[in-house]
Amino acid sequence: MTPDEHTDDRPSWDEYFLNIAEVVSTRSTCPRRSVGAVLVRDRQILSTGYNGAPRGLPHCSERGCLMRDAHCVRASHAEMNAIAQAALHGVRVEGATLYSTDKPCLICSKLLINAGIEKIVFVRDYPDEIADDIVREAGIESVQLQP
Repeated sequence: MTPDEHTDDRPSWDEYFLNIAEVVSTRSTCPRRSVGAVLVRDRQILSTGYNGAPRGLPHCSERGCLMRDAHCVRASHAEMNAIAQAALHGVRVEGATLYSTDKPCLICSKLLINAGIEKIVFVRDYPDEIADDIVREAGIESVQLQP
């Protein structure tokens, strides 16, 4: 039996960290979509993030979404915020796994590649073929799990 297998009713490690990402998403201030992200290495949480305005600035829930090309540009994405939170506290994320409620977009995928993330586990799909291509080309394992 591998360490990720279990014989009782406990969630697998992937399910466990995705459940935590779902709770993190409840802090989102985006009225359009709530996203949560958790960075994990060696089964230890390194950092979390949710989508919302940069620190100290008004949130979409307060001022409304700032739309450009059908995307809100007021909010930072959950993955960005998880990496920024780790950097703020001097936590190395190289070799970590990202657990996210949603598959990362192109910009977040590039950030994850540059941060040294080795695996992405997500629930909800986000259609972005270019992001899929660069993640694959970078050799990052990407796994979609059903809720």
